[in-house]
Amino acid sequence: MTVLDTSPAETVGIAGDRSHRARLALIGLGVLLALTCIVSIMTGPVPLTAETVVKAIFTPEAVELRDQAIVWSVRLPRTLLAVLVGGALAFSGALLQGLFRNPLADPGIIGVSAGSSFAAITAIVLGEALFGAAAMLYLLPVGAFFGGLAATICLYLIATRRGRTSIATMLLGGIAIAALMMAGTGVLIFMSNDQQLRELTFWSLGSLGGASWPKIIATTPFIIIGLLLGFAFAGGFNALALGESEARHLGIPVQILKRTAIVAVALLTGTAVAVSGTIGFVGIVVPHLLRLFIGPDHRFLLPASLLLGAVLLVGADMVSRTIVSPAELPIGIVTAMLGAPFFLWILLRNRSLVDL
Repeated sequence: MTVLDTSPAETVGIAGDRSHRARLALIGLGVLLALTCIVSIMTGPVPLTAETVVKAIFTPEAVELRDQAIVWSVRLPRTLLAVLVGGALAFSGALLQGLFRNPLADPGIIGVSAGSSFAAITAIVLGEALFGAAAMLYLLPVGAFFGGLAATICLYLIATRRGRTSIATMLLGGIAIAALMMAGTGVLIFMSNDQQLRELTFWSLGSLGGASWPKIIATTPFIIIGLLLGFAFAGGFNALALGESEARHLGIPVQILKRTAIVAVALLTGTAVAVSGTIGFVGIVVPHLLRLFIGPDHRFLLPASLLLGAVLLVGADMVSRTIVSPAELPIGIVTAMLGAPFFLWILLRNRSLVDL
């Protein structure tokens, strides 16, 4: 059963029936995230024990300087960045699926990530010459935000007519937007120098290799704002699932909800793309799995997506930096290998929604 197939009575029933399970899932996901982060920090060319990791984080003076440096300078910032990016992408997917009322919506598939990526690549190629090296730390997330915002607004205007969103138009419009952005990206790559080209090639496949504390400090405020905007209308998305007119009759400010969701998605996706490159399929896999287990109630779905998205990307990052060690496999390849088959399964399961 999809959100589009759910009647008002069924929506209330599902949320009520699964609320206890959803609360247990949130607790379990929080514990799983903590354990996954510890294992991630333990994993690497120099293996560390769980005891060493915990001591290095809370009582660093109790461990060797080498272990302190490994934890604080390399693995902890990378793990925290994976938490931020994975949570942001999964949360964005849940918001988009609620906004379009369809489980096939995802920032990567419908062109939002492409818009953010194009703006970020523009900042990499032209930003230093125009604004100076000092501005690059904040220019990337700001540029990626406006790129994602423009792509999301365009897609919504293309796919929505008379209050109803066509999933076929959404997917085709997303392909067109992504193709246009890729054309612009190609021009910028042609203009880039050798150093920028090497950075763009690896960045376009997704990577957390550039994780650092300044990058986390610059990224966190944007992601927190996006999360707060999304959480502000969690209950409103439940009403929106019944239809826009029904949501209005229930007192939901539908236009404000839609605009807020668009800004939140642009903030979260743009910031994630700016610091990690293009990482696909997290936004479609995580919310869909959770919806099957805990139901469509966004009061639980949104925080659960945040937690499971973080778990998924921390795990994918561990795979990316160990499977071909000492080299590093771009994390976007890992998520695509996991997510593409899952997307095909969802597409086949919901074929009636995309009939032209």
